[in-house]
Amino acid sequence: MMDHEAYRRALLADPRSDDAELRRHREACSECRAYGESLLRFESRLERALKLTLAEPAVRRRPSRLALAASVLLALVVAGAVWLAAPRASLAAAVVAHVVDEPQSWIPQAPVADAKLAAVLRDTHMHLNGEAGGVSYATNCEFRGHVVPHLVVQTAEGPVTVMVLVHEAAAKEVQFDEHGYRGVIVPVAGHGSIALLMRSSDARMNDVEDVAARVREAIAWSP
Repeated sequence: MMDHEAYRRALLADPRSDDAELRRHREACSECRAYGESLLRFESRLERALKLTLAEPAVRRRPSRLALAASVLLALVVAGAVWLAAPRASLAAAVVAHVVDEPQSWIPQAPVADAKLAAVLRDTHMHLNGEAGGVSYATNCEFRGHVVPHLVVQTAEGPVTVMVLVHEAAAKEVQFDEHGYRGVIVPVAGHGSIALLMRSSDARMNDVEDVAARVREAIAWSP
């Protein structure tokens, strides 16, 4: 079945698509249905903005080339401003969708060697000490146009996925409970953000918060 991230990518390519697979996902997922409705509203605003702006030179009987060029430039500015207001898949939903696509990461494994963990984290300029728990999974994944570390840390409360998102600035801490996963996205000044999540069958939100606090304390950043 199509996941949330694939659905939203397809919808951004063609908001009015009536593809059967998209339709089935939309009918089954209220969150993505709301996203699609929001995207269509954006498309309508964009079309109206372009029509109004491009129509202005026609009001004059003999518009000059300069006036026409200025009008086209204004249309592009309006379109760009409206595009910035377009809905984007939430960071939390994207994190959950990514984890769902890597079920093997939750399978108990031998601790990751220090050298491998250091290699995975190298570009993030961070070090994770043993106080966070044993790391059983560590790899670099493509996520929203960037390569980011994807770790699984074994804790007393259960396995915890940790994604280091140095390219994703979060304005504030965000908790989420989506599709069987509970988690938190924590902003890190100067280093983007960190996403931590657990399967909701294993933990309550209080557990997630406690683990998140321990993981944050176990992280050392370098310049």
